[in-house]
Amino acid sequence: MTAELVRGQNHPLAQTRLEIRVSVGTPVVAGATLGDEHGTVRGAERVAHPGAPTLPGLEVSQQAAADHRMAVDLEALDDEVHRVSVLLALPLATQGPSRFAAVAAPFVAVTGLDGTEIASYTITGLGVESAVVALELYRRQGAWKIRAVGQGYAGGLAEMLADQGLPEARQLAAVIQDAIAVGASRSVAAPPPRTGDDARVRTSAPGPAGGPAPVDGQQPLAPPQSAVGGAIDYAHPRRQSTAPPPPPPAAPPAAPGEPARPVAGDATGWSMDERLYNQVWGMFEDLARTIAAYRSAVDFADSRMEQELDRALSDPRGRIGSAGDQAREEARTKREQLVERAREALDRDLAQLTAESEVVEPALPPAYARWDNPVWHAYRAPMELPMALRIGDLHLPEQPELRIPMLVRLPLERGLWIDSGRTGFEEAAFMDPDRIKGLAMDTAVAVAARLLAVYPAHEFAVHVIDPAGSAAVRLAPLTRAGVLAAPPAAGAAGVSEVLARLTQRVDLVQMAVRGGAGADALPPGVDTAEQLLIVNDFPHGFDDRALNQLRYLADEGPSVGVHLLMVADREEASEYGPVLQPLWRSLLRLTPVPDDHLADPWVGHAWTYEPPLAPPASRILEQVLGQVGAAREAGPR
Repeated sequence: MTAELVRGQNHPLAQTRLEIRVSVGTPVVAGATLGDEHGTVRGAERVAHPGAPTLPGLEVSQQAAADHRMAVDLEALDDEVHRVSVLLALPLATQGPSRFAAVAAPFVAVTGLDGTEIASYTITGLGVESAVVALELYRRQGAWKIRAVGQGYAGGLAEMLADQGLPEARQLAAVIQDAIAVGASRSVAAPPPRTGDDARVRTSAPGPAGGPAPVDGQQPLAPPQSAVGGAIDYAHPRRQSTAPPPPPPAAPPAAPGEPARPVAGDATGWSMDERLYNQVWGMFEDLARTIAAYRSAVDFADSRMEQELDRALSDPRGRIGSAGDQAREEARTKREQLVERAREALDRDLAQLTAESEVVEPALPPAYARWDNPVWHAYRAPMELPMALRIGDLHLPEQPELRIPMLVRLPLERGLWIDSGRTGFEEAAFMDPDRIKGLAMDTAVAVAARLLAVYPAHEFAVHVIDPAGSAAVRLAPLTRAGVLAAPPAAGAAGVSEVLARLTQRVDLVQMAVRGGAGADALPPGVDTAEQLLIVNDFPHGFDDRALNQLRYLADEGPSVGVHLLMVADREEASEYGPVLQPLWRSLLRLTPVPDDHLADPWVGHAWTYEPPLAPPASRILEQVLGQVGAAREAGPR
């Protein structure tokens, strides 16, 4: 059965000798790039285009044309090639359209050498872009897959090639356009016509540019990207080296016919922490696309059944009697067969991902590990800051037992908001309001504890604003361990004092940065450590001045090391109306109970988020905070 892909979806490849067919309806340039495991194209010799149409394992058309056929032999590619990206661009040397919005949606199909269609993708949602990465063939754990990409570039070929890391992108783009200018456009045979029986109901899944509306008004969940919807960039923000990382560890040999055995840290990276970070994001991507493929297949099966029933029963004589019953039964049987095959593929992929999770989870370092991971029992204050922090788990309803760590990069690039209200998520709708607020504060303490634990001693300070003192019991793990910079601030005067101090720190550090001065130029007493402000029961205790200072910290603080962790019920601040809309949008909303509210921009899933709470009756959080407190008492910075 042909897989009709939507943006971000992938599909396994059982064949290695393929043909890629492109149909646009207007002459376009078609090419392909050969990338390494990061998707980086090392040089112009790794680009097949009309001026250089043949590479080992790859051949493309020599002219701009409305229809193209590319030949791919995956076995003939060099070992260092892990990604084949199919590129389309509008030629500049013609009088034709200059943007894809003015042409029919490009159609791309991957077929076997006998013409059997394996997968297809119609690229929708393009606008001012004049170049697009249509799809890619990529290698993962020794197997090849197809991924529908559909990433457009308004800057054309030059921008697209530069995004893939090609150093001479602009020069090569000019060479390609020159090769088109001296040639004549021609057409080759189009892909076989799609009959009524083969028609697919395309499931719209707009990508990041016009992507899924973030649930509850939140920003979509996505791993770090070099551009919106572009290739994922796993580079550490503090690493200056551009040398390739060492290769990942080799997987142990598997029995013939068996999938490769998973290995913890089998992604690329300069350290095991970075390899595990990359591997976790790979698991997230694979689960997202596996579920998307299954849901798309079920939607297709339902649509096909409805179409067959409509055709069979369009004749009034077939609506009653045995003929009508037989038509209904046949349509339902076909639907069940399609769903069963899709479920078999889903179960196979989920089994592989579950096996990988069972290997990866125990190997995670403290920054990425759950509280129940034994690694916490051997915890010692770190000397260096890790790449990321786990702030919860993510899962989808098709396999709720398979949980993917939700990792955020460090230092934090945006503030966090723990929603203590009862609206917006089903789990809390009928819970006691005080219980919800208590769970929200527990979540905030757990997140703060993890941040304190993964930062080197004395390089992270936590402040608390608790205007009415209502969170004193929940804050006890932090106060008893002595890890707070000062006792929780209460009352309007306490709120004003803390906000004024942190606002002044932001101003001073910003001025020093703009002036090119170092930390030694700051006035005495300015704490240069990263700062976290926990705000409880907002907006109680806040006047207009305090409100403006809080918004200023949310906007300007992260860039100079001041971060916000809000515990708030949005409804309680509704009297401020649209004034606070920018504040809520600037924060990543988390929930104190499991809730499916985090959206990803690839396939539009709503991921269920679970907060990073310690197991009931566990003392691990207090033990870790005790270690943090002891490290701080050991000596000054």
